[in-house]
Amino acid sequence: MDSSMKRRDFLKSATLAGAAAFVGNSVPGLSEVQARANSVVRPVVIASANGLKATARAMELIQQGVDALDAVIAGVNIVEDDPKDNSVGFGGLPNEDGVVELDSSVMHGPSGRGGAVASLRNIKNPSKVAKVVMERSDHVLLVGEGALRFAVSHGFKEENLLTEESREIWLKWKETLSNQDDRLPPHDINSIDIGEGPKKYERITGTINCDGVDLKGNISGVTTTSGLAFKIPGRVGDSPILGAGLYVDNEVGAAGSTGRGEANLLACSSVMIVEYMRQGKTPEESCLLACTRIAQQTKERRLLDDKGRPNFNVNFYAINKSGVYGSAAIWSGPKFAVNTGEKESRLENCTYLYKREKK
Repeated sequence: MDSSMKRRDFLKSATLAGAAAFVGNSVPGLSEVQARANSVVRPVVIASANGLKATARAMELIQQGVDALDAVIAGVNIVEDDPKDNSVGFGGLPNEDGVVELDSSVMHGPSGRGGAVASLRNIKNPSKVAKVVMERSDHVLLVGEGALRFAVSHGFKEENLLTEESREIWLKWKETLSNQDDRLPPHDINSIDIGEGPKKYERITGTINCDGVDLKGNISGVTTTSGLAFKIPGRVGDSPILGAGLYVDNEVGAAGSTGRGEANLLACSSVMIVEYMRQGKTPEESCLLACTRIAQQTKERRLLDDKGRPNFNVNFYAINKSGVYGSAAIWSGPKFAVNTGEKESRLENCTYLYKREKK
């Protein structure tokens, strides 16, 4: 493990996870073993940093007795419907052709079922479609045109998902992608070498993962995204793949991810995190182990910095059956949203594998 790792925080989390991070009971110092023996169920919802409103809405519904899956889907629908969020649903950044393609997966702990859609066009709530795939088909994953036809047959309305803001961002990317093609950004007669190059333009990989424990102690989760900005049409990341972008075991816990989907697809990290928790590790420890696994698996030089570390980030979020929650990222900086019963959710810092150097 790199010397820059946040060791003190990692050791602290391992020692105090059953107490400070435990949200299944308010008694200070209550161990996880004691927590499992306690019959009182305390709900919790965790999400990526863009999930403050999502976790608050999900918790509101859970406290009304709503099933965890319905609650977390209702939570992420807020983000999917938000045209100002360029990484999820309506207003998401498009593929390289200017078309918005969405991915989502859901998993229901009590029934052990799951559903997912990938490369779905013209439907702004892929999480809802994924749930219908789970409930109204004998399949787990539908993609592309088939996913769209399935959604329309179940009453989902087709609409243009490309907002004016997203179109302008896409057009700027096209215009600055190369100084050798025929697309030009704004310029004057004295401009030369027009075009910034693709590496100088941020490619959003944003996603929202949201997982929850309800009043009955049942666990469910959802992940939804518009995927990598300006991707090759048909590209599918980890978000709709159960075991990679999301995994739930009602007797253990749930885990999900955001960040570079290709790295997580190769590692199938969410199912690994749940298995680490099954072995008795805390959610935070389990997420950090998933980060370590990706770092060890990444061997392509183009994906490594000058110290041999991944030059990208992947973030993980997890909860266990006791209500303990945690999050970790490969690189320092990200936060995550959590709600343990409050009206408003809060952001907490992810632990991390490597600390970003100050420039």
